[in-house]
Amino acid sequence: MAAMSSASTSPLPQAGPFLAADVGGTHVRIGRVRASGDPRHPVEVLDYRKYRCADYPSLAAIIGDFLRDNPGMRDCVIASAGYPLADGTVITNNLPWVLSPRAIRDELGLASVHLVNDFEAVAHAAAYVDASEVLQLTGPAQAPRGPTLVLGPGTGLGAAVWIPNDGFPVVLATEAGQAALATNTELEMQLVREMLRHRSHVPVEHALSGPGLLNLYNALCAVRGATAVHTTPDAITAAALEASDPLARQALDVFCGLLGSVVGDMALLYGTQGGIYLAGGILPKIRQFLIDSTFVQRFLDKGSMREALERVPVKLVEHGQLGVVGAASWYLGQKAKA
Repeated sequence: MAAMSSASTSPLPQAGPFLAADVGGTHVRIGRVRASGDPRHPVEVLDYRKYRCADYPSLAAIIGDFLRDNPGMRDCVIASAGYPLADGTVITNNLPWVLSPRAIRDELGLASVHLVNDFEAVAHAAAYVDASEVLQLTGPAQAPRGPTLVLGPGTGLGAAVWIPNDGFPVVLATEAGQAALATNTELEMQLVREMLRHRSHVPVEHALSGPGLLNLYNALCAVRGATAVHTTPDAITAAALEASDPLARQALDVFCGLLGSVVGDMALLYGTQGGIYLAGGILPKIRQFLIDSTFVQRFLDKGSMREALERVPVKLVEHGQLGVVGAASWYLGQKAKA
């Protein structure tokens, strides 16, 4: 990850253990962490657990459960998608409950609760992912120091841009998943038209996410005049990988093609000469399918900009604790700046 390794040149402060949580639409991952003192791997994870959001009435309930076995924690940093309001409450499409850092602090008696965008956190963590934990999809092995995009489809679609800077890097959090979905093929246009029958705006994450894969499959069945037989993204993925259902396989193929096109658009929009890292819960599950798909072809298919995109490394990150490590890295960086 040479493009982002300069983040380790600024030493992170020593600190006692604190909580770091990565809040997704389906799962919350939470860890008891501390600064390690090692600039190559600055965050040490002392305890790590994964919770299903649907099993708990609030994020405070999840953190409270974790605290019962990890008492004495006073500070917490939360990575989550969404748009923060002035009162600290976060608007998000993908959580089953309201997320309010202030309410969590007061309910659990914590000294502080900090909030960071989930893919901003992942961007901070990506600097510390070992080379063995990435898969090169296209482009050169090395890239010049420059803006680097971290993007991933999960319950929604998150994206952030890591921007090199003297001292600490700048990370730009985005809501790229809410931008309008653009299409390249006649089939994709048909699918979007089908989706527009039920809504006035088709955002990128309405196709490029776990629920988005289900949306693509349902739209494809409607276009083909077929009856949908799968009701979850996991079922569609399994049928596609087993080659037991042609429509499921075609839906996943459309998913990969659209992903390549969208990632190529974002590379141009953000000028990401430093590289692109794909994360999220879906992509590692379809690793070989993605390699064999039209993803790279569609990523590069940008007319006169093809030559520029051929110089951009695109890598798949397969690190299960990126959100937790990233939230902790962001928090330690904030303390160092203070």
